[in-house]
Amino acid sequence: MLESAESVVAEYADLERALADPAVHADPAALRRLNKRYAALGPTVTAFRTWRAAQDDLAAARELASEDASFAAEVPALEQAEHDAAERLRTLLLPRDEDDDRDVLLEVKAGAGGAEAALFASDLVRMYLRHAERAGWRAEIVDATESDLGGYTDVRLSVQAKGTPEPGTAPWARLKYEGGVHRVQRVPVTESQGRIHTSAAAVLVTPDLEDAEDDVVELAPNDLKIDVYRSSGPGGQSVNTTDSAVRITHLPTGVVVSCQNEKSQLQNKESALRVLRARLRQMQIDEREAQAAEARRSQVRTMDRSERIRTYNFPENRIADHRTGYKAYNLDAVLDGDLGAVIDSAVAADEAARLAAVGE
Repeated sequence: MLESAESVVAEYADLERALADPAVHADPAALRRLNKRYAALGPTVTAFRTWRAAQDDLAAARELASEDASFAAEVPALEQAEHDAAERLRTLLLPRDEDDDRDVLLEVKAGAGGAEAALFASDLVRMYLRHAERAGWRAEIVDATESDLGGYTDVRLSVQAKGTPEPGTAPWARLKYEGGVHRVQRVPVTESQGRIHTSAAAVLVTPDLEDAEDDVVELAPNDLKIDVYRSSGPGGQSVNTTDSAVRITHLPTGVVVSCQNEKSQLQNKESALRVLRARLRQMQIDEREAQAAEARRSQVRTMDRSERIRTYNFPENRIADHRTGYKAYNLDAVLDGDLGAVIDSAVAADEAARLAAVGE
């Protein structure tokens, strides 16, 4: 751990010197890249310095304990502080998800349950929109298909950070754990006898690769089939009057993406390409993780997307995450965007699994 931490501290010092060079500020792209890396390493450097200070304090107290009882009394607390600082540093030194600083594209699809599932999907969309507000992110609906009762059968959101987020606070670092099947238990508005029904919605979260310098997904023009058609549903004067909606088929994989919420065909094409790129990237990630699933099956991130990850029980006002064991009776607050504690439980479970893997 010491060797890894010292290499981080050395890189951090190199970055400080580079950022002080006026020539770097003449290259906006290089400056942005250096600032991003500098911000990412900052917490680890701080944790390392805290750990070394805790070690020094503990060593000094042990040295003086034989001469002064007050120092001996401080040793247990200082040992705990040194242990906590070491654990914090060890966690920060774990290999990071290369996409943790990215924004996300989040898709919600109504599953089993018909109209009630579509209404639940709209509840989830509202939850994510409100959570984005609380987190200080920008969130918008990119494309949506509405059901007859006002819910959504399929909706895609774009969630973006404002400015440069602190490590671990970007949309992907937090929302990547939301992928999976979400189950709801409640009395539907269509139920006349007050019986509780169970329905579900699937959530798919992918990193947004727009403006990514290391984008590994190449979209060759010959691999794309692009169709245009007239939009339908809400959207303003252009709806049903111009061929502004766009459908793109990626021929090698058969992945199809459509977008109709923007006013112009060009805007819809750009949005559709953005979603397609993210989906293809996620396919690459899923394939890579499937190959290592046996060794990493305990990690939250590798949970099969088809598995139920969470239950929203309205009669009991209960939220339960089945991967982490988290349970609380504040479902109304969670659906209003207070999702922090639920996500924190997934982050903690993921870190614990990775720490255990490192120790094996």
